[in-house]
Amino acid sequence: MTASTTKRAGTAASDLAGLDSLELGPARSPRRIARLSWSATWPKLLAVVIVLAAWEVFYLINFHGDTADHLVKGPAAGLANLWDQLQTGLLWQAIATTVQTAVTGYLLALLIGSGIGALVSRIPPLRAATGSIISGLQTMPSIAWFPFAIILFGENQSAILFVMVLGAAPSIANGLITGVDYTPPLLLRAGRTMGLRGIALYRYLILPASLPAYVAGMKQGWAFSWRSLMAGELLVLIIGHPSLGVLLNTAQNDQDLTSAISIMIVILLIGIVVDMIFTKADALVRRRRGLLVQES
Repeated sequence: MTASTTKRAGTAASDLAGLDSLELGPARSPRRIARLSWSATWPKLLAVVIVLAAWEVFYLINFHGDTADHLVKGPAAGLANLWDQLQTGLLWQAIATTVQTAVTGYLLALLIGSGIGALVSRIPPLRAATGSIISGLQTMPSIAWFPFAIILFGENQSAILFVMVLGAAPSIANGLITGVDYTPPLLLRAGRTMGLRGIALYRYLILPASLPAYVAGMKQGWAFSWRSLMAGELLVLIIGHPSLGVLLNTAQNDQDLTSAISIMIVILLIGIVVDMIFTKADALVRRRRGLLVQES
């Protein structure tokens, strides 16, 4: 890229950023920020309350004496059980192991899926050859890959990461491809008129324009990745490697329904936290494009 092209690309990027800034609106006061934060938080708290209420109803329906009470305990006993597990440190270790694997697998899927999506979206022959394969991989149940992964890698963390990438990368790639497809032709012509070509066009115009669909693909990719991880931890039991899946398997072997429900609530809470992160990212993208109503 020549110096003049670089200069034109930088100028075009500055102009585009200036246009974006018109949509940002005035800065928010601390009180307004707190109000918006609470409006985003209370539905998540309500979801937790609903889960605990459903647990209580399940307990009341299934309580038929001492035998049933031994198998099914209410939320109070379950939360006490969860607190005891936290106090021992084993649950914290399991959470740390699962979250670390989740982040590692998702980042690998994000890197691979984004690279594939960027190439396929801009190279028509490659898209014609691999587009249907990517969609087919996206619809394939991740659990079907585990026999292949275990044969290939053995019963270790690599097998789990392999299936996580296969589950998440196609969704991320399709999100980016969809975003590129829906980039308005008029916007592309405007970018070329402003001097954007090649990589500069992709970096400063196409990628920002495709960001909403890309974020949606990333969120869907996380869902596939998380489900693949949970299935993997239940199927691939690694000695000396405690995880939430291992604790669930132990609760199953011990017929300990209370511990199983407690661990499932932890898994649900992790999912809610991650969903809040993606929801915030999506809101920021839509706000920059003037798609959210600005509150007074």
